[in-house]
Amino acid sequence: MIHSPADLVLTRRGLRFMGRHLPCSIGKGGIRADKREGDGATPVGAHRITGMFYRPDRLAAPQPWAEPIRPGDLWSDESGDPAYNSHVRAPYPASHEALRRADPLYDIVLVTDWNEGGEPGKGSAIFLHQRRRAGYPTEGCVAFARPDLIWLARHVIPGARLIVRR
Repeated sequence: MIHSPADLVLTRRGLRFMGRHLPCSIGKGGIRADKREGDGATPVGAHRITGMFYRPDRLAAPQPWAEPIRPGDLWSDESGDPAYNSHVRAPYPASHEALRRADPLYDIVLVTDWNEGGEPGKGSAIFLHQRRRAGYPTEGCVAFARPDLIWLARHVIPGARLIVRR
């Protein structure tokens, strides 16, 4: 596969982007080609960055195209829900994940196109976000130290490819 300088290339060793190496955490289930909801795996493949959310009460917008996370912003993670794997608003009866969190993990969220069509059971909410601490795995997302995530968010463009390799 030919890479452009705008590609984000992820392996178990970290993420390479614009000539920089960014240490990161991946899913506790490893990198898998057969990603399923709840398996904790980061899906292998070429995914696109399709959006960015940020907490305007905690930091400035990293890019003009970033959307503020407002109270009541959620992400549907209930397989079979018509809005599965998409941004929804509270009150929302189906299972969901809050985008506005008390901790800083979702102060910046880069959204990928993983399972953009919402195929039931294929997995949801595969984001790039802040990590808890070095070496602490995610539920399938890719997580970075805050300074690295801010740098990444300031340089990535919509549609950039996130290439995940084993």
